[in-house]
Amino acid sequence: MSKSSRNPYLFLIFFHLLLGAVVFALPFLAKIYSLLIVFFGYMWVIKNKNKNHEALIVSAYIVGAEVFLRMTEGGFISEYGKYNIILLMTLGILYRGFHQGSYVYLIYLFLLIPGVFYGVHTLSFDANIRKAIAFNISGPVSLGFSALYCYRKTISLKQFKKIFLAFGLPILSIVAYIILYGSNKTKVFLNTSSNHDASGGFGPNQMSTMLGFGMFVFFTIFYLFAKTKLEKFVTVVILAVVTFRGILTFSRGGVYVGIGMILILIAFTFFRINARAKMKVFVMILTGFALSIGIWTYTSVTTDGLIDKRYANQDASGKLKQSKLTGRETLIESELLMFWENPITGVGVGKNKEYREEQTGILLPTHNEISRTLAEHGFLGIVCLLIIFFTPLINFIDNKRNIFALSFFLFWILTINHAAMRLAAPGFVYALSVLNLSFKNEED
Repeated sequence: MSKSSRNPYLFLIFFHLLLGAVVFALPFLAKIYSLLIVFFGYMWVIKNKNKNHEALIVSAYIVGAEVFLRMTEGGFISEYGKYNIILLMTLGILYRGFHQGSYVYLIYLFLLIPGVFYGVHTLSFDANIRKAIAFNISGPVSLGFSALYCYRKTISLKQFKKIFLAFGLPILSIVAYIILYGSNKTKVFLNTSSNHDASGGFGPNQMSTMLGFGMFVFFTIFYLFAKTKLEKFVTVVILAVVTFRGILTFSRGGVYVGIGMILILIAFTFFRINARAKMKVFVMILTGFALSIGIWTYTSVTTDGLIDKRYANQDASGKLKQSKLTGRETLIESELLMFWENPITGVGVGKNKEYREEQTGILLPTHNEISRTLAEHGFLGIVCLLIIFFTPLINFIDNKRNIFALSFFLFWILTINHAAMRLAAPGFVYALSVLNLSFKNEED
């Protein structure tokens, strides 16, 4: 992203920050924005016949924009992101085919089908069957189609730059929106619960997930892709603001995941670079540590110390909370019980929420994709989990050139354990872990 780059990095940053502010002032523009993404995105893929993996870049942009469109009600349908990724990956496969080894993901997709049919059979007449099933199965299906397309396809570092930029730009619109939203609130921080006001009026868990991922995206842009001093400075400022806003959601999962992804990328690349580069990275680590302390201190002051109590798992009075997972363990236990009682067929896709209410009186959707898969798919769910867990690890052992693979895999496995697959992000990012990365030369 140097001065000669075709992508005017700084202009795109300014445009997306402005977009977030404009949509905040004129909410109806979010729907136009979502239509423009689809229209120009699909046109770009079709016009170029996906020669340069345009389907991946457009999908990455949609992943970055999904939370923004949900919080502004611009997506028309709740699963806007997942459905579009499925269609874009299908287009990509039609143009470029798929690796013969990716048949394992076809098996995975077929194994999801029995649970869908069983869910149609077991859901009550009062339930919105289509909605209940789509809510739970669209994430795994989008993962399957994305992995089917990505498996062992080789892309260049330059193409990865575009993917990271596509992820990051819509996140800037989110940041602009939530800053303006919070400025209208007089008392935002009153307790240590997840904070909707600091999340732009949206779900803090999903907001934290996206901003935590944004931390990794902008760190990577700074670490590997930004070339000029101005680009590096602007990216560091963005990284600091995204981190600050992620912490302010008071939802810890996404922030922890973002930090974990960054640490893995640093560790993996550190041992593959020369001594001079190692020294630069070491200085960067020290600077980053100092910056982190500054961000945390500022956040603590801003929240009157409530954020310190939140991350210490305390309430506003300083008393330690009984649950370390904010009640998620109860949901997991109920889903494991569903699997224990229905180990072969599971309870059927979409049934877990209804079944839990019948058994415990708790009316909440799943927060954990692993326990949901076991509960709703039974034995076939175990097979599905084994496929999607071991395939990227085996691929990585065979080819370690994808320096982002372990970070992407970590994002998937940790995110689905605290936020299930409500967003398109975990499934699509997972698929990027099975890509092969090529370099023009060994110096890269």
